[in-house]
Order: sequence, then C-alpha cells, then structure tokens
Amino acid sequence: MAEAPLQRHNARMPNLRANGVTLHYDDTGGEGTPIVFSHGLLFSGAMFEAQARTLSPRFRCIRYDHRGQGQSEDPGGRSHTIEASYADAIALIEALDLAPCHFVGLSMGGFVGMRIAARRPELLRSLVVIDSSADAEPKENIGRYRLLAAVARWIGIGPIVGQVMPILFSRTFLCDPSRQEERARWRRFLGSNRRTIVRAVLGVIERDGVANELATITLPTLVIVGEEDVATTPEKAERIRDLIRGARLVRVTAAGHSSTIEQPEIVSDAIAAFLATVGN
Repeated sequence: MAEAPLQRHNARMPNLRANGVTLHYDDTGGEGTPIVFSHGLLFSGAMFEAQARTLSPRFRCIRYDHRGQGQSEDPGGRSHTIEASYADAIALIEALDLAPCHFVGLSMGGFVGMRIAARRPELLRSLVVIDSSADAEPKENIGRYRLLAAVARWIGIGPIVGQVMPILFSRTFLCDPSRQEERARWRRFLGSNRRTIVRAVLGVIERDGVANELATITLPTLVIVGEEDVATTPEKAERIRDLIRGARLVRVTAAGHSSTIEQPEIVSDAIAAFLATVGN
C-alpha cells in the first residue's frame, strides 16, 4: 500500500510520518531562519543541545532523530542505509517547510548533509559538516565494527559501551575529572540504545563514499573536526574542505568525534560566526 502523504506539523508536534517511518524531532519554533541538526551514529538530537540553546534566539533550531535511533521509530529490515536517512532528511525539510535552511550534520549526519548539498542544493542555505568523512568506511575498521554490531544484536550495547566511548570521545574528555558526570550521562545514553541499533550501524559501515559528488557543491560550507577524532580524523576533514570549493575548516582542540558535546561553546561559536557570514 502506498505511503500516505506527508503531514505538516507545527512546532509543538514532535513527530512526523515519512518514508514509512515516524521521525521524532525537537523544534524551538520562532521566526528565524531554520537550522536542521542531524546527529551521529548511536546518538540523537540531544548531542546538539548546547548549539540549539546558543543559536535559538536568532534561528529556528530543529533537531531530529534518525530512523531507529533516539525516539524515532525503527521500521525493521536488515539495515538503515545512509540513502534512506538522506531521503528522511529531505522529507523532514519539505514537510516542515524549512527550505532553504542551514544544515548541520555530525558524522552520520554529515554523510546526509553532503548528499543533500550535492543533490538537492535548493533545499539549503549552507552546510556545516562536523567530525565526518566523504569516503566509504575504511576497510580496516569494518571487521571491528561488525563485531561490535554482532555483540549489540545479541546482548545489547550496554556491555560494550566501554569499548565504544574511546571511539566517540577524545582522551582529553575521558580523562578530565571535572567532567565525570557528563561522561556518566553519555555512558547511560549509549547503553540505552535498542538492540536494533545494529541496523543503523550496518548502514553506516556499508555506506558508499560521496567524495565524487562534492565538487558540485557551491553552498557556503564549514567543516569542523576535533583534533583528537580517531573515528574520522582531521585528515578526513581536510579532504572534505579541499573537495568543496570555498569551504572553511575549523579544528577544535581537546575534542574527539563528538565535538558538539566535548567543546560545546567552541563549536557553537564557530557555527554562529560562520552563519553570520552567510546571512539569513
């Protein structure tokens, strides 16, 4: 049976139905130009809390959860491909009448954002790519990630959070005694992922690269990367910067693969300064 037409929602309604899945989102509302925030694997829109607080006085901030993650529905299947996530993001932008909007994507969200900027540039005003890569997953990583996915499928992600944390966060963040409560919060969050998170993991590690599409992007673009990112290293960010004409690069000290959490003020300020040059 054909999927029902997309339903339009106001800022008070936290879900929309698109592409056979119910997506959860948080919307600050307001009259400002929209910014859509697209999160990384194993997280949710919660990883952009600080950025939404900082930017919401001037912008309408929408943080959504990818299918099968956060509070969004898991529609089943073997995997949630990046192409499906790309289609979901387009559906959300169109259903909420957000175009043209600014798009901020971290890691997996960056995979989505680069695809939109290359293929549907009329939907965006600008692109911010954080801790991400334009390439397919390196072959040397795939075996380890498949093993972690298999463990998550059978016993849940809780028992392997200790192995996941050093991939997602910098050594600086993990060793700072003053941030113990923050680390505990994100350990709990990661451990609360459903076993079905394996579908999103497979979608990420089996993705195609998008480097060959980046030369077509003409939107204002900011690339941000944590200096201690071991999942998508600063070299990956430099490659994105070099492939997108006119893109700018900001390297964030004392941050890893989750720089919006690890150095929230620095990242928020970098985004705000960039958007000030783009205009509304």
